[in-house]
Amino acid sequence: MRFDIISVLPDLLTSPFAHSILQRAQKKGVAEIVVHNLRDYATNKQKSVDDYPYGGGSGMIMSVEPFALCIEKLQNERTYDEIIFMTPDGETLNQGIANQLSIQKNIIILCGHYKGIDQRIRDIYVTREISIGDYVLSGGELPAAVVVDTVVRLVPGVLNDETSALSDSFQGDLLDAPLYTRPAEWRGHKVPDVLLSGHEAKINEWRHDEAVKRTQERRPDLLK
Repeated sequence: MRFDIISVLPDLLTSPFAHSILQRAQKKGVAEIVVHNLRDYATNKQKSVDDYPYGGGSGMIMSVEPFALCIEKLQNERTYDEIIFMTPDGETLNQGIANQLSIQKNIIILCGHYKGIDQRIRDIYVTREISIGDYVLSGGELPAAVVVDTVVRLVPGVLNDETSALSDSFQGDLLDAPLYTRPAEWRGHKVPDVLLSGHEAKINEWRHDEAVKRTQERRPDLLK
């Protein structure tokens, strides 16, 4: 699986992709993550990628040409399943979307900045717009990292125990059940007896019941 991320601040994405599961996925060759500096596609000497908005108003708008040149160069090299723009007014990222994206082969992610990007990029090139929540960040880099992380961990061969991702919160529209590890008793607080019983069927039943209970308490909207 390959992600090509287009950003005006590529260094901001160095750390998120250089550690833990994402680093492991790249070393295994299961995932390839390439970050492109949008300024490399600027068409002026100043390497600027933004301009004043038509119609007036505050803020600067990211220009059409640099994005178009970068996207078209990538499209000439391979076929892309999705071109995603990270934006607060996109569909809210959830586990279902992550599952859908995890079976794709090649994805481009556009990171906006400043006031926003020229609408023509969204109209002509973008196939999907995704938000990570109802709030505004300084740019699309951190949301892009969130999308890559939640998707790549679902790709077969990334996690040592592939069943782990299948039992995460939001898989099956339920939050995860409470989790425990050793010691069995700590400062008078005990692990539920059923988890120490070794009875797999009863343990699975307990986990499901607890997952439903927690979901009803914290996210009843998931059960509708």
